Amino acid sequence: MNEKIIPFHKPFITEDEINEVVDSIRSGWWTIGPKTKKFETEFGKYIGITNSVSTNSWTAAAHLALEAIGLKEGDEVIIPSITFTATAEVICYFKATPVVVDVEDGTFNISVKAIEKAITSKTRAIIPVHYGGQPCDMDEIFSIAKKYQLKIVEDAAHALPSMYKGRKIGTISDITCFSFYATKTLATGEGGMICTEDDDIAKRCSIMRLHGMSRDAWNRYTSEGSWYYEVVAPGYKYNMTDIQASLGIAQLKKVEKLYAMRKDIAEKYNEAFSKSEFLTTPLIKDDRQTSWHLYPLLLELDKLKISRSHFINMMKDKGIICSVHFIPLYRHPYYRDTFHLKEENFPVSEKLYSAQTSLPIWPGMTQQEIDYVTSTVQSICDENRR
Repeated sequence: MNEKIIPFHKPFITEDEINEVVDSIRSGWWTIGPKTKKFETEFGKYIGITNSVSTNSWTAAAHLALEAIGLKEGDEVIIPSITFTATAEVICYFKATPVVVDVEDGTFNISVKAIEKAITSKTRAIIPVHYGGQPCDMDEIFSIAKKYQLKIVEDAAHALPSMYKGRKIGTISDITCFSFYATKTLATGEGGMICTEDDDIAKRCSIMRLHGMSRDAWNRYTSEGSWYYEVVAPGYKYNMTDIQASLGIAQLKKVEKLYAMRKDIAEKYNEAFSKSEFLTTPLIKDDRQTSWHLYPLLLELDKLKISRSHFINMMKDKGIICSVHFIPLYRHPYYRDTFHLKEENFPVSEKLYSAQTSLPIWPGMTQQEIDYVTSTVQSICDENRR
């Protein structure tokens, strides 16, 4: 093992985040309070959306969003095969069916053609996942949704700040759900946000995130609040805390700077790998901007005598930690067996999955570290050519 370790991810933390957290601890507001409200307001202004409702995770945000649109047992929701399990599991919470379809070659995003083929009388919604931060083909998806009267809940866990035809992701669908998990482009450790122009959806999500109570702690325990509340539905414990929100407030101020740093790394990777016969760099469509949450490199396996797993292990031996995004849903025993999914029905996903490797791409990587990653990738490929 090489003594030099380049982790897959490293959080970008400065005194700004530390000071905001310390301020929250000293204030006595450790749960949902003034900083949570401030973070919601500032995030909404940044995105350009009327309503932003914070949660303790993307999973919570998506669960609330699907509850707000009235998803029920027996309904179907169309999702891509290459995504994290949370995209599917929130559908299962309702005893509804995640209808898993293949992705588009090159972008890893949900195939528009596959969406329309999968629609039945039970289809209620589509969850497009903006893989790695690159927006899906939203115009085409909107057209399908309108034709069949379906709701769209965008999985924007990777997509801050991403743009589709000049518009920020978070402003263009019925509901958009963001993630602030530790590795994300804005990180609060754990956290999520629901963005919507629909006031009724926002109100429902806000109530349901805290036990279905008509007033949260901030509304009840400030000088302007009241002790009285009513439970209007059996809700959940999904609220963000002021300690998490304090990280979000600090990170939001530098989100464009962090994006620029990720983009710079991606461009250097592209420059290094674009002429290699062993590698295919990420395909980003001209009319959209990816957040570069991921850098998904594809190995040309027919020209190499090693597998993707061998490649990752060799990188690890050199001190570089890589990952894979993601193991397709149909390969997980629960989804495979419960919904009778077969690998042969997902040819594009199988092709991409076998070849995909995610390289480190985090703000703060030095030029020396970037150069070490690129030279190591190239040397492993050169040494293992067929």
